[in-house]
Amino acid sequence: MDFSLSETHDLTRKMVRDFAEREIAPESRKYDESQEVPSHWATKMAGLGLLGVFVPEKFGGAGLDGICYAIVIEELSRVDASAGVIAAVNNGLVCDPILTFGTEEQKREWLVPLARGAKLGAYALTEPGSGSDAAAMRTTAKLEGKEWILDGTKQFVTNAHDADLVVVYARTGSEKYDISAFLVPTDARGFTRLKKEDKMGIRASDTMTLGFDHCRIPAGNLLGTKGKGFNIALATLDGGRIGIAAQALGIGQRALEESLKYSLEREAFGSKIAEFQAIQWKLADMATEIDAARILTYRAAWMKDRGVKHTYESSAAKLFASEAAHRAVDAAVQIHGGYGFIKDYVVEKLYRDQRITELYEGTSEVQRLVIARSVLGKS
Repeated sequence: MDFSLSETHDLTRKMVRDFAEREIAPESRKYDESQEVPSHWATKMAGLGLLGVFVPEKFGGAGLDGICYAIVIEELSRVDASAGVIAAVNNGLVCDPILTFGTEEQKREWLVPLARGAKLGAYALTEPGSGSDAAAMRTTAKLEGKEWILDGTKQFVTNAHDADLVVVYARTGSEKYDISAFLVPTDARGFTRLKKEDKMGIRASDTMTLGFDHCRIPAGNLLGTKGKGFNIALATLDGGRIGIAAQALGIGQRALEESLKYSLEREAFGSKIAEFQAIQWKLADMATEIDAARILTYRAAWMKDRGVKHTYESSAAKLFASEAAHRAVDAAVQIHGGYGFIKDYVVEKLYRDQRITELYEGTSEVQRLVIARSVLGKS
């Protein structure tokens, strides 16, 4: 059993960390406060191949493996979780399903520019009345001649502001799971950006509500097989959860680093607070849980690379990493005391950014259901 990373993994980590510290860190607070979309972040990430990490080179990607992808999202999120989720959505929720289920024509038209960063992708599954129960969606798609006509509303769509393409799930029949997936260009007639959400965290990543009012797209924009969209969504989320686990991992790692730095500088009662057992135990718990989260996340990525079913492993990684990050940022604020509540210290932002990792791409409760079903042999 070999836990060592390859030279490629190490070089990827160094490259992304240097990039994030140089290009993203100086602007992180600015965009957190303004909630403006830093479109140039995606452009700069694309220049390093970070928007198509595991996409084969023949389709415009970097051709790296899933562990490299996890490292990319981890290192981006260590500096700013918004940057991490911009890359995670384009890679895991858009490029991956097109690579896996798309036709050769769809790959040439969409995957190549998405992986190269010439275009940006978004993913639209959730609706105002359907979150964890995604199959309760009401958005519909009907085939009329050579076009699909989409009607409905999608909520909590990341990257929607700058997206050129949205992977949209819509009902194509009367049965609960009669759902199909579609590639919807954002310049399609009937497509509308309705509302941008005002969020607690990851504020430099836009989250929007989208409308489809007799939205017309070519018949060839059906992704995969009609009526099999729900299966595509589940398979996509299996991989997507690796990205969210890596995002949580990056946030937790930064919380630990900031806590170590502060505890070695701050004095109380005549000593550095790092000398106090109460602080040491917090640091020990943080380090141990982040280490465990990293192993779970990289294992899931390793299995995905090998084409092995990884539903359990991805859910376990996301559940543990997101909750470990929760405990880490909470401890970081506590270690910082009153300063942890002040925006001058990055742990305040980490505290807000972390919370979403327990909610999107399946809440912690949903992850526990998925894990339990696997343990009970139901999937």
